[in-house]
Amino acid sequence: MEVSLLAHTQLSKTFRKKIKQEMDQLKELDCNPTDGQVIALSAIRNCYSSTYPSEIFIKENKKYFSRKASDGERGSDAERLFRQIVHSGHLSTMEHLNFTFSIQDVSRALLAQLTRHRVGFSFSVESQRYTRLGSKDKSGGFNYVIPPSIEKAGADAVSIFESTMRVLQDNYDALREKGVPPEDSRSVLPNAAVTNIVMTANLRALLDFYEKRRHGHGAQWEIADMAEELRRCVIEVEPWTNQFFAPEDKQ
Repeated sequence: MEVSLLAHTQLSKTFRKKIKQEMDQLKELDCNPTDGQVIALSAIRNCYSSTYPSEIFIKENKKYFSRKASDGERGSDAERLFRQIVHSGHLSTMEHLNFTFSIQDVSRALLAQLTRHRVGFSFSVESQRYTRLGSKDKSGGFNYVIPPSIEKAGADAVSIFESTMRVLQDNYDALREKGVPPEDSRSVLPNAAVTNIVMTANLRALLDFYEKRRHGHGAQWEIADMAEELRRCVIEVEPWTNQFFAPEDKQ
């Protein structure tokens, strides 16, 4: 499995130019709000202010980003505001932050679980209908994911699994040779067959996904591993969000 971040919500050039003076002043104060924090502040305060959304950061940035959190916790008072909003359940304001991921070499079994999460998610999936997976095709045949429990069971278990994969590949090839199109030949392919996904999700959806699919909450190993990778990608560009990924489990 390989999960990487392709894109995430950023300020437009026009808006960045508009708030440049305020951003420069904050930088002089050793405050460097991320694009996501600027958007989150604008969305949250828009719900409680008559100020135009495009003017909120200009008028309120120092109040929130240059002051320490008034709740006694870490970070700026902007982070205190974000904590307050998340804990109060006003999470629609977190839907304005979007992240697009490349998810590579995961099983179709994981895909079936992943696509049960629909609200706030968009998926583009490698198609077994249009991708030719024969041994003589450019793909060289289908790849597959071996569950750790099979590897743990020993060499004999791995041998059984891999021999099954070879039989299924041979059967796929045989159907193709008999003129059966890929869209129907794929019916013999297993849940273990790998696929690649482009996925976009907003922050609220990702927090909910992580809560349900993280390790230790009954999720299967592969999707739990993916949940950790998604979290890693998000906090690399928006570090302040880490506290909202199941904070009760963090020491």
